Amino acid sequence: MRGNNAYERGVVWLMLTYNYRAAFAGTRIVLRQISPESEPIFDLILTLHKSTNGDWTALAKKAGVQEDELTRFLEYAAMFLGNNGNYKSFGDSKFIPRCSEKTVAALASTSPEANKFYEATKGGIFSSSNPAMMHLGYPDDGHMTTYYPESSHIIKDEIKAVSDWMESKGLLPENNRLRKTSEGNYEILIASAVKEIPSEGGDIGKQTEFAVDDGPLKSKTIKLVYGDYAEEMKNITAFINGAAENAENDTQKKMHEAYSKSFESGSLEAFKDSQRYWIKDKGPMVESNIGFIETYRDPAGIRGEWEGFASMVNLERTRAFGELVKNAPKLIPLLPWGSEFEKDKFLSPDFTSLEVLTFAGSGIPAGINIPNYDDIRQTEGFKNVSLGNVLSAKAPDEKIPFIRDEDLEVYKKQRDASFEVQVGLHELTGHGCGKLLQETSPGTYNFDKENPPVSPVDNKPITTWYKPGQTWGSVFGSIAASYEECRAELVAMHLSCEFPVLKIFGFGDGSEDINGEAGDVLFASYLSMARAGLASLEMWDPKSQKWGQAHSQARFSILKCFLEAEDDFCKLDYKQDDLSDLTIKLDRSKILTAGRDAVAKYLQKLHIYKSTADVKTGTDFYVHMTTVDTEFWGKKVRDIVLKNKQPRKVFVQANTSLDEASGKVSIKHYEASLNGMIESWVERDL
Repeated sequence: MRGNNAYERGVVWLMLTYNYRAAFAGTRIVLRQISPESEPIFDLILTLHKSTNGDWTALAKKAGVQEDELTRFLEYAAMFLGNNGNYKSFGDSKFIPRCSEKTVAALASTSPEANKFYEATKGGIFSSSNPAMMHLGYPDDGHMTTYYPESSHIIKDEIKAVSDWMESKGLLPENNRLRKTSEGNYEILIASAVKEIPSEGGDIGKQTEFAVDDGPLKSKTIKLVYGDYAEEMKNITAFINGAAENAENDTQKKMHEAYSKSFESGSLEAFKDSQRYWIKDKGPMVESNIGFIETYRDPAGIRGEWEGFASMVNLERTRAFGELVKNAPKLIPLLPWGSEFEKDKFLSPDFTSLEVLTFAGSGIPAGINIPNYDDIRQTEGFKNVSLGNVLSAKAPDEKIPFIRDEDLEVYKKQRDASFEVQVGLHELTGHGCGKLLQETSPGTYNFDKENPPVSPVDNKPITTWYKPGQTWGSVFGSIAASYEECRAELVAMHLSCEFPVLKIFGFGDGSEDINGEAGDVLFASYLSMARAGLASLEMWDPKSQKWGQAHSQARFSILKCFLEAEDDFCKLDYKQDDLSDLTIKLDRSKILTAGRDAVAKYLQKLHIYKSTADVKTGTDFYVHMTTVDTEFWGKKVRDIVLKNKQPRKVFVQANTSLDEASGKVSIKHYEASLNGMIESWVERDL
């Protein structure tokens, strides 16, 4: 839809508008969470557009820049805005323009303000001489991170020690950064609109300075510093208050009031309350969530990146997900572990299909299962959303490498359907299943400690569990995100073999028929996963031999699982030495036997190690499954993957505006073009 369309004032559009504004008001937070140069690059791009009212051809002429060089710069600008920074949101590696440095300097020189921002990048746009700095990661590994500002001398052991101290105090980490001072002490920077601790105190009381008496930080001081991102948090809070005033119901109002308290004061306990209300807000017309949510990009895996979305519910597609929720209590017992390792009662969540107006952050997912707090998920529940218009988005003339000619027709026809089934099962039953066996408080356990459950992996009673105050993330650390994504993907692969599930989504009559339409969807699902595992090698760095993306690491291991399955279930097919003819040969007739068996064995181990806090065995096993053989996988296969890689989509998002005088909300869509992408960001006035 193009142009401006006015809608009469109403709760739905007012809610959408305030939540959209709140989400995008955190844009500069995301930029600062990625690299020091990201914010001035952002300002440079927008300033250049404004200086010429979007007439880039005129600007290039003024700067003496050739048309092809201008196009390369605009491609960089669109990719930068699509990732909210100069590191890929999917892969965590730096990208640089294909145009010359001279071109960017010439464009910047056309405007004093633009030139100021260009100089503020301090060469960060093109710098690539240090290979380690081309990837996000720990400072002591030489990587880029801004989660530890002005702290290039901080090491992993110190970061872990401060995290352990925070856990012992009950101070949650998602909305903070960590700084090591020149004296060797530590400051925890808390995102809040206020710059001093609130008069009623913070989440752990009124004290802001702590002398550490024992452990690795003995004799060091830890100080809580409020007001990180203060200006942004102040603006976000104001927009959230506007959303609260226009809430659909009392639960939504309380949710936004809890958000407001959290963003104003820095309280993550208040944020957890917002998530409790979010879970209880069943069947709204407007669906949104906002905050420091996902922890993938903090090298330690505990601090969250800012994101937020505002969307409307697609009632038709939501009905299928509602049926899936209704059937989940029958599906979860089909997974390869006993009831001792499963929640006593499945907490039926809301599961909606959304048409997303806005998703502000570094990347847009296809589905979401939140909150991420284990104590809420285990006892109060969670919520699932599928982002329908993200799922169905396609780039024109998209190539499909690695699929055999004889499989291509079925794959093309059913990949969207299989992806929707995969996302539904992944979010609902994948992230939604499982019990963490724990000592909930000293001497109190949520399992029979005297007669502990027997692990189906080794048929022995379990010997490990979570201690008081421990969470899944704090125990498994930086590997937790990828490990959990892998577990959820495997749950989806396992349960997609159940034909009644495929019937819920409109495929088949529920009876087993591998050669019918439902079988086509199942085959496309397994083939898609194998292909994703192959393509994931793009995200593996041969220099550091590390993965740059949690989902990619997981999918590669699942491809290995398929290839290691019995009875030649899955093979890589090629005749040429350079693998130029590489395709995936996956035997459709063996999905329900060898394929599902291999998935079940892999899934069972991941689940039991997670459930029992067996971090040593679980980590060793997952590292083994995700290790890339440098010669075959890391060189030969990766080379052909890179030769065939497709550009990652970036999304041009709409804007809304509210006319206070007339009470009308207008929505503006933009062309899916380089200029349209930049214009949409300029008009957000950030």
